[in-house]
Amino acid sequence: MSGHEGHDEVVAEPIPDPGIEPHELRITDIDPQAADRVERQVATMFALAGLLALGSCVAYFAIPRDSVLEFGPLTGNANNLVIGLCLGLGLFLIGAGAIQWAKKLMVDTEIAEDRHDAFSSPAQKADIIEGFQQGVAESGFTRRKLIRRSLIGAMGLLGLPAIVLLRDLGPLPGRSLYNTIWAKGIRVVNDVTLRPIKPSDLVVGQLVNAAPANLAPMQEESAVEYQNAKAKASVIVVRIAPDKIQAPAGRENWGIDGILCYSKICTHVGCPISLYEQQTHHVLCPCHQSTFDLADGAKVVFGPAARPLPQLPLAVDAEGYLVAQSGFTEPVGPSFWERG
Repeated sequence: MSGHEGHDEVVAEPIPDPGIEPHELRITDIDPQAADRVERQVATMFALAGLLALGSCVAYFAIPRDSVLEFGPLTGNANNLVIGLCLGLGLFLIGAGAIQWAKKLMVDTEIAEDRHDAFSSPAQKADIIEGFQQGVAESGFTRRKLIRRSLIGAMGLLGLPAIVLLRDLGPLPGRSLYNTIWAKGIRVVNDVTLRPIKPSDLVVGQLVNAAPANLAPMQEESAVEYQNAKAKASVIVVRIAPDKIQAPAGRENWGIDGILCYSKICTHVGCPISLYEQQTHHVLCPCHQSTFDLADGAKVVFGPAARPLPQLPLAVDAEGYLVAQSGFTEPVGPSFWERG
């Protein structure tokens, strides 16, 4: 406000509004042949992008996975390099074609618009829709069929590599997640010393981390298969006073003189567990504190786990060592297969 009440002081802008510069026509605005030439250029870019997308799919199957390209001191996997170049160039051509289309063929006018509130009134929304429809018409997307079809074709073909590359996720697991290498007669061995375990080796209150005897030989054959098998077959063996055990129905003969065997893999998200509390016979998962009562069929007494630890039925062989009566009767590990 100025010194006179009721009168606003008019403040001049420090920099005058330059306004909109005079419009200059492009060559494609005045020469139909130039416009057609640009249209063919854009369509060619889109078509090449589609061919490169197909090329990446062909390279995925045609180039051996172990082939190597050498560039002086640099080396690289040929399969990955060709696929990457095809996809990269394809995306570049679509982007370059879109820019060329916008700069040379779409309507080129200068507009100015005053700032307004963020909220749009119904009339403004109608103007926006009308403007969008006008933009579609002015872009020539509906009129220039060659560009439209080549762009749609290129964009559609670029989806193929994504589908093809899903093959790298590996073969479907089938029933492999439901089974372990435990089977009838397989000895229970200490997972550190690999020594077979006898009932006399365990005292009441003791818990031992164990594994199947047929696990160790797999390490020499395939490290990957060994790790996968160990991740599912690892177990804990615990000895509890027989009068403290409440065996679930049908499992009365699954233990040997209070010796029970359970999967070591938590049924929540698959963490290994062996934090044992002797007095309560509870074993705790360190990840999310799921707690299982080993004296009562390893049922869940606390935490997010949805089901008990699977139990391995035990027996004693002719030499007095602990062996499995059979494999696990239910899947081990996280409850991916749960029904609800």
